[in-house]
Amino acid sequence: MPKSGYELLQIGQKFDYFAKKEYNKCNIELFLSEGMKVPKEKKIYYYTDELNDDFADNSKIETVKIDKNFKYIHRNVFWNIGAFIVYRVIFYIPAFIYGKIKFGLKIKNRKVIKEYLKTSKKGYFVYQNHTQEILDTFLPSFIAMPTKAYIVANADNVSIKGLKTANQMMGALPVPEDIESTKNFLSAIQYVIDKKKEISIYPEAHVWPYYTGIRKFKNVSFKYPVKYDVPAFSATTVYKKSKNLRGFKTYVYVDGPFYKDKTLSNKEAQERLYKEVYETMVKRAKESDIEIITYKKNEG
Repeated sequence: MPKSGYELLQIGQKFDYFAKKEYNKCNIELFLSEGMKVPKEKKIYYYTDELNDDFADNSKIETVKIDKNFKYIHRNVFWNIGAFIVYRVIFYIPAFIYGKIKFGLKIKNRKVIKEYLKTSKKGYFVYQNHTQEILDTFLPSFIAMPTKAYIVANADNVSIKGLKTANQMMGALPVPEDIESTKNFLSAIQYVIDKKKEISIYPEAHVWPYYTGIRKFKNVSFKYPVKYDVPAFSATTVYKKSKNLRGFKTYVYVDGPFYKDKTLSNKEAQERLYKEVYETMVKRAKESDIEIITYKKNEG
């Protein structure tokens, strides 16, 4: 284990370099190449549609098709041993260091999930705002610790050469594309919920780096906690001023549980659950007191 803060910083920088090289997303971490400080000159991103605009660079990824042959759950003992090593050793430790050093990351109010798990035999869903490309792949595991977290993800996450298997071992559940693959996907969701695990969803779908608001998103993903009769939690990332090296700290606030209203139809309960989670995230997001990147709507 490293013996000094300097050694930890070196590990974090090496891990960040590897991640950026593999994902080709240096342009997303705009200011981190400048000594991890908030840039003196404010960056401005212009958007047209907050539902569909994406500021991630996925142009070099050849997306695989998620069809009926895609295997969501692996029951092979050797595969699962490998998954344990990847998730708990290769993945978690560098991810923890990365989050602490790069972002000053702190998870708040995780006790609400612990309290739920004390009396429940099923898993749960967590809805999060999407403000980081790399860090957001780690956050679910920090929230779920000590259990494993799964993430409903875009097919791009299992399309990166050399990282497809690793991403699956880390819990990626890619969105299906046809009826047959949807059956397999729903079976995987049921399996994870029955195993009392976390399933994380980023309903905003696209990454807006360091965005301090909550974008409008659709209620479609809220059919899952209604269908499986388990609660939803929200996990809202906010950015606050700090006198440290970065000039900011990152906090993730967990809220919930939010349950479906059994007096309503499933469709109505889905809408009600969506509104509760969305409004909670909007309220939490107001705790951000620093704007690292400014977003302006393109009126032209």
